[in-house]
Amino acid sequence: MSDAALTPELIAFVREQKDRFDIQQCLLRYTRGVDRHDRALMLSAYWPDAFDEHGVAEGEAAAFVDWAIGWHGEYQTRHQHIIANHSLELDGDTAHGETYYVFWGENRMGPPTLAFGRYVDRFEKRDGEWRIAHRVCVNEKAGLFMENRLPEEAEAMLYKSGPNRRDKGDISYLRPLTRSR
Repeated sequence: MSDAALTPELIAFVREQKDRFDIQQCLLRYTRGVDRHDRALMLSAYWPDAFDEHGVAEGEAAAFVDWAIGWHGEYQTRHQHIIANHSLELDGDTAHGETYYVFWGENRMGPPTLAFGRYVDRFEKRDGEWRIAHRVCVNEKAGLFMENRLPEEAEAMLYKSGPNRRDKGDISYLRPLTRSR
């Protein structure tokens, strides 16, 4: 028997890793969707009947997504949702996850915001696809930080690799990405 034999244990392991990968992709659709103000992408992370409790706002998926994109658009010029540590308990077509986040936002008025917390999610797999069915955003710490501005020339060099936009004009949507852009 070869080491490459597809044993029941190996098949079960591969299935579990596929589920974990698909759930990670769901989390990334959420963060990219909110940061690029891409409503369809952000919504694709949730089931239509999902509910999100974010502390500052809560509601069914579409209402929450509209609130989040609207709020960030009104109060911030740029922002990033960064996900980090992630634990997951799989139970058939349901999974419970805890994902740590860091949030940075450049406010239109006042200094930037920095926040830390966790997304506590129930994911459901329906018709072979994983999405968020319920989310609780546990906000651990949020505050404002004072930034030290770079000299104008250094800032221009740093930001010339954009465009850095919150829509499909962002460089991350450019295909193919080439040297000449």
